[in-house]
Amino acid sequence: MKLSVIILNYNVRHFLELCIKSVQAALVHIDSEIIVIDNMSKDDSCEMVKRQFPEVKLIENSKNYGFSKGNNIAVKQAKGEYLCILNPDTVVAEDTFELLLKFSEEKKNLGIVGCRLVDGQGRFLPESKRNIPTPGVAIKKILGLTKAYYANHISEKSTGLAPVFVGAFMCLKKTVYDKVNGFDEDYFMYGEDIDLSYKISQAGYDNMYFGKTTAIHYKGESTLKDKVYAKRFYGAMQIFYNKHFKSNFVFDALVWFGVKLGAAFQKTSEYESNTCYYVLISSEKNLRLQEAVKYPLSLQSKMEFYTDHTEYILDNNYLSFKSIIEIISNTPKNCTATFKILPKNSNFIIGSNSSTSRGSVISFDDN
Repeated sequence: MKLSVIILNYNVRHFLELCIKSVQAALVHIDSEIIVIDNMSKDDSCEMVKRQFPEVKLIENSKNYGFSKGNNIAVKQAKGEYLCILNPDTVVAEDTFELLLKFSEEKKNLGIVGCRLVDGQGRFLPESKRNIPTPGVAIKKILGLTKAYYANHISEKSTGLAPVFVGAFMCLKKTVYDKVNGFDEDYFMYGEDIDLSYKISQAGYDNMYFGKTTAIHYKGESTLKDKVYAKRFYGAMQIFYNKHFKSNFVFDALVWFGVKLGAAFQKTSEYESNTCYYVLISSEKNLRLQEAVKYPLSLQSKMEFYTDHTEYILDNNYLSFKSIIEIISNTPKNCTATFKILPKNSNFIIGSNSSTSRGSVISFDDN
């Protein structure tokens, strides 16, 4: 088997459904498997997977083991030569895995491959490619000086060496993952992707950024950004420094300062929608959807322009995932247009207007 796509889920049932549908569309021509491992969700995620995707391998954990252990459990059962660690709040294009595997097969000594990630409104996520967050670099980031934190030597649509990738999307050989013992289970959530990237780089492999394919990462869905998030994230960074950097008094004081300052200044960004118009991008008017959302939807057979204060409902029954991603990621800078996706054969529209807060789901009857 060539590829195992591993999706760790926790209480994001609708985003998981959208993710699986995009992954299935991207695996049509690849010998592959999808493994969903659920960290004891309280919603009906597992029931949805069993009902709608019986071909997907579902692992139901008896407790929330966190990100590292959850993924490690799934990897032990994976049969693919390659792994893709994928968040449930992501959407991939139909050719994403084919492009990544072709690129990977052409490279020697390859570690992790990451791709271009955008949020639900098409804004590029700079954490798609990062540098090693040494204490000095981390302090600069906390103070708003992010140049050294992100791998800005690579443009977002090009290819190059980058040390660190985000756990929302990581592609690598299973042998490489196993060689460094996978994710370190001392991390419950956050920091484990930096740790894995660093371990693989230290083992002599080349981690590479591949910006010629784009995926959506809603980002705010897997974890809501709040003060608890801040404490966990900066606490995870302290674990990373203790594991991989030589300790001394000055060093420890710098890390402590960074952790405390970062948690204190972390803020949750709230998005206020000023949407005035709603446009359905589909092959025909969807009256059922129009009635469900209670807004005047107007039909557009193709995207001819982006209009401020307009929300576009992108119908996956008509549009491919790749075209949906292109529409969203090509949004002009400073444009206030927003987007929601109607997944194929689903009874809801879904999306997020901010990468730091929860998205929204609007459901409607199948009848």
